[in-house]
Amino acid sequence: MNKIIAPSILAADFSNLQRDIEMVNNSKADWFHIDVMDGVFVPNISFGMPVISAIKKHATKTMDVHLMIVDPDRFISDFKKVGADILTVHYEACTHLHRTVQAIKATGMKAGVSLNPHTPIAVLEDIIGNLDLVLIMSVNPGFGGQSFIENTYKKVEQLKHLIEFTKSKALIEVDGGVTDQNIEKLSETGVDAFVAGSFIFKSENPTKTIENLKYLVSPE
Repeated sequence: MNKIIAPSILAADFSNLQRDIEMVNNSKADWFHIDVMDGVFVPNISFGMPVISAIKKHATKTMDVHLMIVDPDRFISDFKKVGADILTVHYEACTHLHRTVQAIKATGMKAGVSLNPHTPIAVLEDIIGNLDLVLIMSVNPGFGGQSFIENTYKKVEQLKHLIEFTKSKALIEVDGGVTDQNIEKLSETGVDAFVAGSFIFKSENPTKTIENLKYLVSPE
């Protein structure tokens, strides 16, 4: 399978957002990763519907929206309206996770579930067959630019085993601290999609950085 590079728009230059969106459009990247934070589930606030709608006007690639918010069920249809293709909610934020996943799928979006670093893979055993994506947080959610948590490799291996055992079609995505130093090992461990923010947007040549990350995991 062709591995997926998903630049995190949270790390883009918001005073030049259209420029950065066009850069991703014209790069080897596959998805736009968009983090939505509410200041309650995580200690930071990012952006909401108007900004996502503005991104959608210019984006030509898959919109991968990651909700770090409480009670995400309230907004599922709203995120569909503003252009989300994939909607990922946090296991820790959903009281009735199966119902939430079904509601996402009912809109036509793909459904993902994200796990915080302390949350074990085992909690997904009864839902994995319904998921299109599992997002493993390799940093604590809420801020960009954090260091990668090494236990992530073990969690990816456990998740890969669960997916294969249940014959789930879910992709494995990792978000947090992804760089050219760990992306190959993550890929070998079983990761399908890689979110990178600061490493891309703070580099001297973001387009080249994306190309390099893509080459490291999909050299053909």
